[in-house]
Amino acid sequence: MNIIQEYQSKLRTPEQAVQVIKSGDWVDYSTNVCTPVLLDRALAERKDELQDVKIRGNLAFGPVMAAECDPTREHFIYNSWHCSAYERRLCDRGLCSYIPMIFRNVVPYYRHFLTVNVAMMCVTPMDKHGYFNLSCAAGVAKGILDKADIVILEVNEHLPWIYGGFDECIHISEVDYVVEGPHDPLPEFPIPSPSKEDIMIAEQILPFIRDGATLQLGIGSLPNVVGKMLCESDLRDLGMHTELCGDAYYELFKAGKLTNKKKTYRPGKGVTGMVFGSKTLYDWVDRNPMIAAEPLEHVNAAETIAMQDNMAAINNCIAVDLYGQISAESAGFRHISGTGGQLDYLTGAAMSRGGKAFACMTSTFTDKEGKVHSRIVPHFNGDIITIPRSQDHFIVTEYGAVNLAGRSVWERAEMLISIAHPDFRDELIKEAEKQKIWLNRNR
Repeated sequence: MNIIQEYQSKLRTPEQAVQVIKSGDWVDYSTNVCTPVLLDRALAERKDELQDVKIRGNLAFGPVMAAECDPTREHFIYNSWHCSAYERRLCDRGLCSYIPMIFRNVVPYYRHFLTVNVAMMCVTPMDKHGYFNLSCAAGVAKGILDKADIVILEVNEHLPWIYGGFDECIHISEVDYVVEGPHDPLPEFPIPSPSKEDIMIAEQILPFIRDGATLQLGIGSLPNVVGKMLCESDLRDLGMHTELCGDAYYELFKAGKLTNKKKTYRPGKGVTGMVFGSKTLYDWVDRNPMIAAEPLEHVNAAETIAMQDNMAAINNCIAVDLYGQISAESAGFRHISGTGGQLDYLTGAAMSRGGKAFACMTSTFTDKEGKVHSRIVPHFNGDIITIPRSQDHFIVTEYGAVNLAGRSVWERAEMLISIAHPDFRDELIKEAEKQKIWLNRNR
């Protein structure tokens, strides 16, 4: 049987393919634009036939029909490794459960501890050699597929083919069923317009970035704004090593800043694990020899990141307390996103020769009632700690950048209060005094 015959023998409709799923199964959807929308819809239509089907996904942009169709969660229980804005809204409705993780560990979790009865995800059309490219989900997809009892691929004609170092493809011989069908164009996520505070924060970071630096720009608007502002700087020969490739990297390439020439690991290659952004970005990464998609257990490993001299990791956070603990995934008990690769890159960048890791936030936020709150707080009350105080480096607001590495508790309090919004500094000093982490000399 040749590969075309094998492909045809495994071809099913979405409705036929999901018949293999049984009550109690664990089903995996992969990540971002590789979420299998046709198979998800077909599975949701089987709601009344199934009980207790557990689904894992992450960064799904919605709708996840299996979650939406079952508000009691008796039939489908959706879980996410890292919440998109859509999945955050599912969490608010009680329709999504977060799975704590560090991104470099996700595939090892599957390999050593987790059950996957059925894995189904979107891939590119098959090539002449019988391979499907795992595209924008290559960072985690192969490890999940390898663990699955049954593999169902949904061919999405819009996905880019992204070259890789290893594990970026799967062969038709490793697949149980293939599903085809028309798809809407891929969702787009262009860089948002920066706020005044975003620009001020970026201006605090730029002096620390040197020619030839390798960049990791985390998920969220602010890191991408920093990337876009780097386009207007005098910096040259920047590199890319990141879990997520977004539009900022394309903008840096277009501006002549991103060459990858000075990288000490994979020189000439921009390395990533996942991709999502605008159509322009998808077109740029498609069969581009400059881009390599590799598994996140390798890309995000601290020892891999540390191989890059002058590594600069730039990530969002939600709040920091006076001890230097960083929360980047919850607001109190409300789940927002996830740990993702933030701890991976902070650790790896700190190990890099000349490396720096930045946790960025605006100094304040305004709640639904219009009240302004400081993001630098005396101490946390229920917020999930993403970065322990023992691993802090640079904390950045529009009022400055401070490096907490190696600093005592009173030094941290002094430094963090110096970059808090001026309206909250006196109050924070009083709280620091109560907590006995303030010296009179600090005044």
